[in-house]
Amino acid sequence: MAYTTINKSSDHFNTKLYTGNNTGQSITGVGFQPDWVWIKSRTDTNSHNSWDSVRGVNKYLENDTTKVQTTVTNGVTAFGTDGFTVGDRDAINDNGLGLVSWNWKAGTTGSGTTTGSGTGKAYSYSVNTTAGFSIVKWVGNGTSGHTIPHHLGTTPQVVIMKNLDNAVTWIVGHKSLGFNKIIFLDTNAVASTDSNAFADTDPTSTVWTMGTGNGGNDNDVNYIGYIFSERKGYSKYGFYKGVGNANGPYVNLGFKPACVIIKGAVSGSGNAAQNWEIYDNKRDGYNGFNDALFPSTSATESVEDRVDLLSNGFKIVVNSDGVNDDASTYIYMAWAENPFVSGNFVPGTAR
Repeated sequence: MAYTTINKSSDHFNTKLYTGNNTGQSITGVGFQPDWVWIKSRTDTNSHNSWDSVRGVNKYLENDTTKVQTTVTNGVTAFGTDGFTVGDRDAINDNGLGLVSWNWKAGTTGSGTTTGSGTGKAYSYSVNTTAGFSIVKWVGNGTSGHTIPHHLGTTPQVVIMKNLDNAVTWIVGHKSLGFNKIIFLDTNAVASTDSNAFADTDPTSTVWTMGTGNGGNDNDVNYIGYIFSERKGYSKYGFYKGVGNANGPYVNLGFKPACVIIKGAVSGSGNAAQNWEIYDNKRDGYNGFNDALFPSTSATESVEDRVDLLSNGFKIVVNSDGVNDDASTYIYMAWAENPFVSGNFVPGTAR
């Protein structure tokens, strides 16, 4: 049996660096048409920007704020076969500015009517079942038990969603917390118990369930969701416990990570109310210099060595509340650069 069905992870996720020119340019070398493009300036305090092919060009969200969807004429103006095109918007193309984009491929598109309790509403989607990623745009119906099809064919571990019409916080559901709890992408708050967002109901292989409220299910309000399901050798969504010293936890992913996102979710002995942190293999990209950016704030790139990216996982190398407070619980999301093994080979075990 094959260890993984994804031998080339960069066909589905890739980090692309570029320099702004303030006039507009095509960013190529991604390796596929990206359907979710997340862009952040590295040395300037512009907000994180999210653009996706389901909502369409020139429509952006700010990951670190509650801002509603905004339409511009100079944003991401096209999704190409090998990348994307940007206009002259400062946040994503200011002259001489160093920028990073994280890119996910969805691909197969469709539409339909939502299910479950209440009135069925329109939804549209783009899905990549191979890589376990879908983007879904839907209309809320105001009734708890409203179910939203994700089309992954397997049960998701992570749901990230945002109200497009109102200034409401981003909501994240993660399997390691349970879907009776939520955490917010745009704040440093720890997880909280919430029976509204996901109606205390775990996702299934076909749908996830909404409760009531403007976080995801106000009647006739538009929402966007980014949904992830694990694929062996390519992605993993889990948790680890902090130990409170510089010889921090090691997390075995079964692959060399291209990108890792970490958030303190449950407080231990210190203060786990810290910002989300994101690391990748392109910004410096070697141990000792894996720089952090912070999805919950517009802060510039940190140069402190905090996380080492290894051939089969990652290791925390700093004593810090943000990634390693003693007894705190940290959730993570990780995508592969390379599987630790591939194709029909399986890992060897020591005796």
